[in-house]
Amino acid sequence: MDIFRTKHPASLPVDSALHCCLTATDLTLMGIGAIIGAGVFILTGVAAATQAGPAVAISYIIAGIAAMLAALSYAELATSVGGCGSAYTYTYAGFGEFIAWMIGWNLLFEYALSVSAVSIGWSSYVNVGLLALNIHLPLALIHNPFEGGIINLPAVLIIAVLGFFLFIGMRESVRFNFIAVVIKLVTIGIFIAVAVGKVNPANWHPFLPFGWQGVIQGSALVFFAYIGFDALSTAAEETIDPQRSLPIGIILSVTICSAIYFLVSILLTGIVHYSTLNVSSPVADAIFNIGYPLVAGLISVGAVAGLTTVMLIMYYGLTRITFAIARDGLLPVMFAKINPQTKTPSTIIVFSGIIIAAVAGFMPLGEAAQLVNIGTLFAFTFVCAGVIFLRISKPDMPRPFHLPFNPLIPLLGIIFCVYLMLHLPSLTWWRFLAWIVLGTIIYFTYSYQHSHLQK
Repeated sequence: MDIFRTKHPASLPVDSALHCCLTATDLTLMGIGAIIGAGVFILTGVAAATQAGPAVAISYIIAGIAAMLAALSYAELATSVGGCGSAYTYTYAGFGEFIAWMIGWNLLFEYALSVSAVSIGWSSYVNVGLLALNIHLPLALIHNPFEGGIINLPAVLIIAVLGFFLFIGMRESVRFNFIAVVIKLVTIGIFIAVAVGKVNPANWHPFLPFGWQGVIQGSALVFFAYIGFDALSTAAEETIDPQRSLPIGIILSVTICSAIYFLVSILLTGIVHYSTLNVSSPVADAIFNIGYPLVAGLISVGAVAGLTTVMLIMYYGLTRITFAIARDGLLPVMFAKINPQTKTPSTIIVFSGIIIAAVAGFMPLGEAAQLVNIGTLFAFTFVCAGVIFLRISKPDMPRPFHLPFNPLIPLLGIIFCVYLMLHLPSLTWWRFLAWIVLGTIIYFTYSYQHSHLQK
């Protein structure tokens, strides 16, 4: 049997038309909404304190270069291949069904785990805010059973709210995202304005306390901060003029967020010593410790908004990738049905929401960021390779966005992504391989037999 089939199957004989309503501005704001979140409000401090020190700013530059190289490859494939399946669809066109399934299988894992992990962080920020107002939630309702509680109820509730927005329509979700993005950008602006005047250069010494190895390990960790732009490519079927809007949204959002990450990280390690930043809310804590409690409170509000938009866009991306895989027959057909009133894949929105909420409410996630990163870097590697492969196998394929310096950019993208993967812990690799084995079993026991291309 030929599992490396590359002709994409026809769409299902069901109503599968998503509603086109997104502009380049919407996509750019969605990208900022998905990228600026846990990276700037949580991981900056963790990476600085445990791996890179003040050189975490360099870690962000390296991770940003890898993300931009992958983003450029995404832009070419998004405009030439299209579809709402992101790297899954692009890999299908370049490498065949089996490899595409494995990429899609990893994307489902990383998106679901991302939303669950961020929702738990969101719950912690909300609880801190409520404590500041002298409102004390029962410990049993803010901790999972492994931490001595019953359920992390705030994490479950925010997923339900976001699921509602996605259910009623993408236009409404975009409006919600716009408000939250404005809040967190204003918050970051306030932090920068305060921190610029409080920098103590002595805090930057030593600049490389963990050596170059620590900088690279920090890059492998903070790469989590950049994965949100991938979700933009899942919006191809809901974008007005995608050949123009998608490249603008992807490249502009990665560029803006890279500049923000560098500036925040260098200022954060300049106003306090890096060794004090291994806390759940490093940006707010740093501002509080230099004597600005009111500003720290505002930053906490911005963090809640930032984490909310990350969850919204990643949740959105999860449903669209699942929709694309199901439309090809590799997952049950019920996930490929569109609600005729809202023009959204309502079944998968509800189903995935239940799974995400269950993980967030009842399970500890520990090293979630590293698990998400290895799956993302794996997918990005194949996207970059797909650009090169399709240039060779399909040289006449229309490419509205033509990647410059091809194949140099995708080749560098592969090198950067693989290099960062190799610096993730071995335990992360073993867990990743276990997920690959499970995906292979599912493909040969279900997906291959139900594939529309096989039929």
